[in-house]
Amino acid sequence: MDISIIGSGYVGLCTAVGFASLGHKVICVDVEKEKVDKINHGVPTIYEDGLEARLKAAVEAKQITATTDTDYAVKNSEISFIAVGTPSKDDGSIDLTYVKKVSRELGKALRNKDGYHVIAVKSTVVPGTTDDIVIPELERHSGKKAGEFGVCMVPEFLREGKALHDFLNPDRIVIGELDKKSGDIAEKIHEKLKTPILRKNIKTAEMIKYASNTFLAAKISLINEIGNICKKLGIDVYDVAEAVGYDRRIGKLFLEAGIGFGGSCFRKDISALLKKADQLGCEPKLIKAMLDTNKGQPLKIIELLEKKTNVKGKKIAVLGLSFKAGTDDVRDSPAAVIIKELTDKGAFISAYDPNAVENMRKRFPGITYADIGECLDNADACLILTDWDEFRQLEDRDFDKMRNRIILEGRRVLGRNKVRGFEGVAW
Repeated sequence: MDISIIGSGYVGLCTAVGFASLGHKVICVDVEKEKVDKINHGVPTIYEDGLEARLKAAVEAKQITATTDTDYAVKNSEISFIAVGTPSKDDGSIDLTYVKKVSRELGKALRNKDGYHVIAVKSTVVPGTTDDIVIPELERHSGKKAGEFGVCMVPEFLREGKALHDFLNPDRIVIGELDKKSGDIAEKIHEKLKTPILRKNIKTAEMIKYASNTFLAAKISLINEIGNICKKLGIDVYDVAEAVGYDRRIGKLFLEAGIGFGGSCFRKDISALLKKADQLGCEPKLIKAMLDTNKGQPLKIIELLEKKTNVKGKKIAVLGLSFKAGTDDVRDSPAAVIIKELTDKGAFISAYDPNAVENMRKRFPGITYADIGECLDNADACLILTDWDEFRQLEDRDFDKMRNRIILEGRRVLGRNKVRGFEGVAW
C-alpha cells in the first residue's frame, strides 16, 4: 500500500522505515526542509541501531521519499499517519499544538482528494483526543464527515535503541477504529507481521498506550525502591531481581535498578495521565508516587559520591549521556540532572558518549567533551550513567590514570572480574 507519515522525528522515521521493510511505499512529511533533504539522501536525522542501512536501502529502492507538501502526500497515499510530537506543558498536560496543526492540514488535503482515505493517529495522545480534537479539525477543514474518510488510532510500542526490531517483531498491534472500514485498512498494512491484532474503539486504543508505559515505569520505580533498601542492607539488588524475574507473573524485563528512567515517553506520558485523571476527579496515588521516586533517583549517585569526596573543584568523568544505550536521545536523561547538580556544586565535568555528545552539548556547552581516556585522566571520580556495551569492555588498567579511584555505576555495566573497587548507586 501507499502510506504517508506526517512528522519525521523518532517515531515517524522509524515507522516509515519499518513499513518500507514490509514492502510498502512511504512518503515522509516534515516542515523542516533539512530533514526532508537528509531523508531523500538516505541519511537519518536520529541515531537508532540499524536505521541508517535500512533507510538508505529503502530510498535507493524508491520505497521512501520525503516532502514538505502534505497535500501531495495525501493525494499519493491511501492512509496517513499523524506522528508529530506531543510535548508536556508546564502543568504536565500534553501540548497538542502540532496535532491540531497537522489535523487542519490533513483536513485541507482531504477536501482536495476524491475517494476514501484513512487518517491514523500514532502520536501519543490522552484518551478522547482523537474524538474531541482530531476528528472535528478534520471535518471542519475537509468539509466532509468522519465516515466519508476513515479514522484510526494506532499507538506505537517502540523501545528507543530497539525500535526497528520492535516494529518488525511486535508483541501485538493495537488498532482503535472509527468503523470497520477504517480498521480493515489499518489491519491490512500490518498483515505481514505475524502477531495478534487487537481492534478496539479509538479511546480504548489511546488508553492502552498510557497503561503500557505506566506499567513499565512502575516496574522500574519499584525495583529502584527495592534497590535503595538493598543498598542499606548490603544486598545486591540484581541478585534479588534475577530471582524475582523468574516469576512468570513478573518477568525479567525492566528490573534493572539504578538512576531511574528517562527519555521522551515515560515522564511525559505519566504526567499527562495524572493531569487527565485530575480533570476526571480521580486521585491515582501510586502513579504519582512513581514520578516522585524517579525524580529523586538520579541524585542518589551524587549522595554516594559526596560521601567519598567533596566535589567542589574536582574533575568528574561522566561516561554515558543518553538516557539509555542504543540511542542519541538525551531528553529527560538522568545524566543531564546529574551534570547540572555537579556543576552547580562546583565540579568540573569531562564527559563521553558514543552517540549523544552533540545533543548534550546543546544543553551543556560549557563542560568538556572528550574520549574515555581523556575523561579518566587525572579524574577524581568516574560516574558511569548509561549501559553502553563499550563500557562493559573497560578493565582495571583503563582507570589507572585517575587521580582518585572512585568509580560509581548508575547502571550495572562493569564486570567484577575486570574492574575492582567500584560501587553501584543501588547495589
